Amino acid sequence: MSAFAGPFAIATCLLALAGFAKAMQPAATAGALAALGLPHRRWLVRAGGSAEALLAFAALVTGDATLAILVAMSYAGFALFVAAALYRGTPLSSCGCFGKIDTPPSPMHVALDLLAAGAAIGFVADGAAPIRDVLASQPMAGVPFALLVVIGVAAAGLTMTALPRTLAVARGRSS
Repeated sequence: MSAFAGPFAIATCLLALAGFAKAMQPAATAGALAALGLPHRRWLVRAGGSAEALLAFAALVTGDATLAILVAMSYAGFALFVAAALYRGTPLSSCGCFGKIDTPPSPMHVALDLLAAGAAIGFVADGAAPIRDVLASQPMAGVPFALLVVIGVAAAGLTMTALPRTLAVARGRSS
């Protein structure tokens, strides 16, 4: 089993959730794309979000190296998108990564995207495997592994959504 199986599972689950959110609530993502001068039709956002969710699910279930590389490329693209918004000083209340949830672009978001891309690359380099094989090699039928993935997804999601807002409020009060 790859040492990157856990981080990869977290990255794919987060990608699937974000894709599903964009497919269901495309307005925030369309707004972020428009602010950066990119194509921003809602149907495109819905299609892209759906493709993102399907890619993540397929990569996790199959453990296919090509799909894992596509997951890495997705995260690298998200990192570039958020970095461009930060660099340009584009006034975005949300990067649109989680659909309706307010997720302001932050350097932490870029770092997590790059870590997720690295996890996918590491997963491939260390011997990618389907999730059923990963779970089969775990104690207690993989239940602790699955719980840690859920906790990791929640922590990463909060780091990209609640933490930037909390830090912004804290900075506002301290000045």
